[in-house]
Amino acid sequence: MSTLDTSSSSTAELAAAVVERLVADGVSEVVLAPGSRNAPLAFALFAADRAGRLRLHTRIDERSAGFLALGLTRVGARAAAVTTSGTAVANLHPAVLEALHAGLGLVVVSADRPARLRGTGANQTTDQVGIFGTPVPTHDVADPVGLAAVADVTDGPLHLNVQFDVPLVPSPETYLESSSMGPKRQLDGPETPARRARNANSTLLPRGPRTVVVAGDDAGPPARVLAERAGWPLLAEPTSGARTGTHALRTGRLLLGTSLGERIERVVVFGRPTLSRPVTRLLAREDVEVLVVPGRGWWPPAPPGSTAIDPPRWDEPEPDDPEWFAAWTEADRALGRRIDAELAGTAALTPYDVAGAVFRALPASGLLVVGASSPIRDLDLMARPAPVGERRRVIANRGLAGIDGTVSSAIGSALGRPHSSRALALMGDLTFLHDQNGLILGPHEPRPDLTIVVPNDNGGAIFAMLEQGAPEHAEAFDRLFGTPHGVDLAATCAAVRVPHLRVTSRPELEQALATPNGGIEVIEAVVGRQDRRALDARLRSLATE
Repeated sequence: MSTLDTSSSSTAELAAAVVERLVADGVSEVVLAPGSRNAPLAFALFAADRAGRLRLHTRIDERSAGFLALGLTRVGARAAAVTTSGTAVANLHPAVLEALHAGLGLVVVSADRPARLRGTGANQTTDQVGIFGTPVPTHDVADPVGLAAVADVTDGPLHLNVQFDVPLVPSPETYLESSSMGPKRQLDGPETPARRARNANSTLLPRGPRTVVVAGDDAGPPARVLAERAGWPLLAEPTSGARTGTHALRTGRLLLGTSLGERIERVVVFGRPTLSRPVTRLLAREDVEVLVVPGRGWWPPAPPGSTAIDPPRWDEPEPDDPEWFAAWTEADRALGRRIDAELAGTAALTPYDVAGAVFRALPASGLLVVGASSPIRDLDLMARPAPVGERRRVIANRGLAGIDGTVSSAIGSALGRPHSSRALALMGDLTFLHDQNGLILGPHEPRPDLTIVVPNDNGGAIFAMLEQGAPEHAEAFDRLFGTPHGVDLAATCAAVRVPHLRVTSRPELEQALATPNGGIEVIEAVVGRQDRRALDARLRSLATE
């Protein structure tokens, strides 16, 4: 943290300098939550947007604004969220925490009072310097000179706290001229890959131990490449970027509970696994060697009991034990067929049906944003590995895996990846309601083509599958965990003029997904929750047949 308070430049000059610094650092998307203290920044951003130097998005809810910027950042854009002072800054904290743990370079710019007014009881004044904690660098800037000390954004969030004195509103001539020069932003450029540290070292893996490769969130293609070269089964989460090719499994998490899982001797981990208790138990086994390739985000390089390694390589001319890999692929195909047959024999529409239909509707070069809790786990069981090179992008907020801000993140990701052949989002009803403010877009705001699919079971289905969902807790379950809400999603969508379609069967869902109307639209798929625990148990039992 640095504090710079040297001179009292005019407010307009300081705001223009902040915008200049953002543009110079490659920020092309800015989300503004309006206020009084950040009015100078608002005018400077308006001018920069008008000049084509960045794209401005305005939101009335700071939490939604933060997650919109996060969604833009997740697909490779350089994005910033701009707020006024006071509680407005605190409302960005969930998005900042997600960016921190996911290793995303989100920029936060907050407006503040001059230093002389701090601690005097001035309205909407709190201690904003370091508000996001020690892991997030904060720069407290009072004049344009202070911007020179601001570090560039790396793999993690950065907080710029700007002291603005009165007058807060410049003349139109001032702000319209202040940001009229400079390069134009590239409105539809190629997708920018995540910036990763380059490591010239590598770890040679010998053949011998029965090995599986686990690809967690944001693992990337190296997990697939290693699995294919070494001939090892690949357990890749949907958001790993590695669930492609010939060695990725569909039902890997269920197979870990079988005799095959018991025979594993070594695991090579890419990314950060977040979805599966079977994977967590595997990585905690004392009889299994766990090798971890450190990823991005504010996490230890390797969990206790594991070993951090440089990117691994396989130098053998042939793959490892072919019988080991064949046993996994045969078991995976057989279990997948049993799961499909079990679901086909279920009369009612299930959350697994919804996840499978959404994934089948995702074309090559498409984008799918998935909410936390049940939907991403349902997708994990239903998403068949895709061919390499089709560039399907499946992403989620897995840094801290919260349900907050998912609507806004999905809209941001769709806006930040305009070359997607189609943009879809899959999220539960509680996740959707938690960020329904994300659907509030003014008439001048950029709008993506985005189909949001909401499996609605009127509550929190995931808890039905956990310990608190056991029959002995039935009396307290709905009040404490099931949380039925009874919200009319059609009325919610109508209030913000977002098209809504309600489906109750597989054919209706398939038809709705096959006929997108453009713009933001919501497909509500009505599913049951009462038998969710039993359905999940039946699917797990299929792995041992």
